[in-house]
Amino acid sequence: MKEINLTTKITVYSYEECTEIEKKLIDAAKLATSNAYAPYSHFHVGAALLLENGKIITGNNQENAAYPSGLCAERTAVFYANAQYPDQKIEALAVAAFYNGEFTNDLISPCGSCRQVLLEVESRYNSSVKILLYNKKDEVYVAESMSSLMPLSFTKTALV
Repeated sequence: MKEINLTTKITVYSYEECTEIEKKLIDAAKLATSNAYAPYSHFHVGAALLLENGKIITGNNQENAAYPSGLCAERTAVFYANAQYPDQKIEALAVAAFYNGEFTNDLISPCGSCRQVLLEVESRYNSSVKILLYNKKDEVYVAESMSSLMPLSFTKTALV
């Protein structure tokens, strides 16, 4: 038998310790929660992407009465960025969530489908995407890449 230990490094900052561009990205994600369409869960998620050209693209969750037909904030932002700026790599992603009149106490991390899409982004541009996860305690959890949050992931190398 063989044992493999996988570790993930997460750095926790206060909002004030973030760089100015990280604060701008987090603020954009927080603001994006206000445009979420979440009439069923009332759980508003906002995402903001930083492109290599400096543009910030936002997205938010879009629910549907047929639940599988909705879309998460992260994928909404990524798909828009890829459609409008296909040659611009995504450098960072910030995520925030709003529920019952305030931002969530705990960080909100991308779901498995969003993680898979972000892995593809890292593969497509051969570049890491920094992940920033915000909570109302003004904590920001930072991972240097999506691949660090999803070890043993399914990638294009499995298709050969």
